[in-house]
Amino acid sequence: MHPTPPTDDLPADLSADLSTLCARIQPRDAAAQPALAARLRHRIDHLTKPLGALGRLEALMLQIGLLQGSAQPALHAPQLLVFAADHGIAAQGVSAYPQAVTGQMVANMRGGGAAINVLARQHGLAWTLVDAGIASAPPAGPDLVAARLGAGTDDAASGPALGRERALEGLRRGAALVAARPGNAVVLGEMGIANTSAAALLLVALAGTPLDQAVGRGTGLDDAGLAHKRAVLQRALDRVGIAPGRFSPIQALAEFGGFEIAMMAGAMLQAAAERRLVLVDGFIAGAAALVARGLAPSLTDACVFGHRGAEAGHAAMLQALDAQPLLDLGLRLGEGSGAALAWPLVASAVELLAGMASFDSAGVSGPAEA
Repeated sequence: MHPTPPTDDLPADLSADLSTLCARIQPRDAAAQPALAARLRHRIDHLTKPLGALGRLEALMLQIGLLQGSAQPALHAPQLLVFAADHGIAAQGVSAYPQAVTGQMVANMRGGGAAINVLARQHGLAWTLVDAGIASAPPAGPDLVAARLGAGTDDAASGPALGRERALEGLRRGAALVAARPGNAVVLGEMGIANTSAAALLLVALAGTPLDQAVGRGTGLDDAGLAHKRAVLQRALDRVGIAPGRFSPIQALAEFGGFEIAMMAGAMLQAAAERRLVLVDGFIAGAAALVARGLAPSLTDACVFGHRGAEAGHAAMLQALDAQPLLDLGLRLGEGSGAALAWPLVASAVELLAGMASFDSAGVSGPAEA
């Protein structure tokens, strides 16, 4: 069971409206709902299968039932939100690709040609693309939600990436985007050159992970590029002068975060407060989950982690979140692609719980009595 702090124990640098939102996120695990957990386990254990034969899917059945407060959970109108933004630290040469690729990939997504477009169509996920702060503002259109916090963050190696006010506003805007959409499940992804740098810094700041374990090759840095990236991120940490693992969530987000990370964290908070399932993508979305969990410790009762990616820090991120991902495919694309690939497993778990017969109803003999 995760402790849920009273409102006055939440971080002092959190605004009143966000404190109220975080206080709504109560524990949804088995310890908080023992009677419902017993009913769900009885149902799962008496489906027409050997005990435990559906493996991780059985844990999903239990988690989603507890989240929804129902022994007959259902998923409807899943929402896929992809947040795109640029990072000022890209000017330090920490990515193998130029910053312009963020806007170019957003244009590709708007044209339906990205991997996430294909997966969203295949799996029936309602699609929303959000401009959280791309360096060059893309043209307006019904296929893009403008929620810009600026033309990319500032350079975290030389000053705060967002600052407190933009960090808080990013949380609010992400929450509002979820609140305005139907359904009881959200799938979250992102696009932004240099966002692995922001995610690595957040992992160090919030979890105390050593920098060498947090930093990876991103979009494909060679050895020299990786060494340079580590040096730049070390400068960013040294600039602030707070020990790793000792940052408040808002401090870390203000100093090192991204506009897309702030909005994903806000989206997670709103979804969890509404008891929606949150399907988390990879390393960058995991950084948003670290921020959001720091504000609401029971957040992860609502979270399913789609995959373990190839980025070096993702395994450490998942460990810090005490998360077991559904897939391990060596992905490092982002866009929400790993979460979208995991969606059919989540949906199947719920359908199996609802549709399978029990031993009694099917007239099938259960396990032999001792």
